[in-house]
Amino acid sequence: MKKLFTIFFLLISLFVYKNPITAHAVDNPLLLPNNKMGIHILFDHELENAAELVNSNGGKWGYVLIPIQSGDKDLVRWQKFMDQAKKNHVIPIIRLSTEGDYFNSKVWRKPDENDIIDFANFLDSLEWPVKNRYIIVFNEVNRGDEWGGAANPAEYANLLSFAVTVFKSKSPDFFIISAGLDNAAPNQEFEYINQYSYIRHLNNAVPGIFNQIDGMASHSYPNPGFSQPPSNTSPTGTGSFIFERQLIEYLSGKRLPVFITETGWSSDALPFSTINSYYNAALTQVWNDPGIVAIAPFVLQGSGGPFNKFSFLDENGNPLEPYNLWKNFPKNLGKPSSPAKILAAETTTKTTAIPKIDFKDEKKSDEQNLSPKSVGFIFKWLLGI
Repeated sequence: MKKLFTIFFLLISLFVYKNPITAHAVDNPLLLPNNKMGIHILFDHELENAAELVNSNGGKWGYVLIPIQSGDKDLVRWQKFMDQAKKNHVIPIIRLSTEGDYFNSKVWRKPDENDIIDFANFLDSLEWPVKNRYIIVFNEVNRGDEWGGAANPAEYANLLSFAVTVFKSKSPDFFIISAGLDNAAPNQEFEYINQYSYIRHLNNAVPGIFNQIDGMASHSYPNPGFSQPPSNTSPTGTGSFIFERQLIEYLSGKRLPVFITETGWSSDALPFSTINSYYNAALTQVWNDPGIVAIAPFVLQGSGGPFNKFSFLDENGNPLEPYNLWKNFPKNLGKPSSPAKILAAETTTKTTAIPKIDFKDEKKSDEQNLSPKSVGFIFKWLLGI
């Protein structure tokens, strides 16, 4: 028994020697100077326009949210996006996405573990502009059309937990955020699941799931009809993040930082003058909550499609009234931490070389002080062979 313990200790010692463990964790953005103003974009070429909006009027290091599809892993293009984000002092939030289902174009393909692994490998290969690498794990998963045709909280809970494990194994700087939920969804079999029921189902499927993640996304739209006045008392309105956060804290004991990753009023339902007054009231009376990290309305430019009613720019790229309000609203000077690689490059440490003893006829690499021959001798001695 004593010899077996010695073998176990030696194995652990060799592993630690060869694989030194360094403790890292994501920064809590609420504890750093933060510019919470952001915007949701659909295409990477919109980044510079977005940066001009979120960093205006005293701001720096605002947020830009962009989706990435599973088939859209162009390393050159996405590294250029990250480089531009750094140049323009923008913090990217990347939302994972699949694509339209091949057999049913009305729904998004349900993701699986292979998607998570591929996304983690690809996104880890990029050089990010700031330490925290913000990742939203898919979108409005309480809607059947966003989950292969049938909402399934147990499947999502397990995939979200898997995503935490995989991304954190690649880099502890990945900041994992749960999907924003449709805050107007009813309980309608598997086609829709009310967001609060869905949150409870997630915790039932994987107890403690909210203790695993780093933040929560909220789609705090002014529902019903994308047209209601700003309110912090309506569970389906601009303050729905408050009720989501309270429920998650009740289930987990953890108060998660909030990312409002979609919101906005419909210009089909309201005049721009009213929309502007609502945005101003929301910013000063509802979204001034100290637990909010970022507010990214949907969307910078609708590009002539069904999202035009939420757009900050018209089809020709000209500013609409909500754009001007967002641009003129006072902003903070954000100061996020730099990536570990940059800090390491900026820090020079003098080290003293440790002399090595070279044994005759025994080759050793610079990375391995014990040769296979030496290790084999030690194990033979321990086992009494």
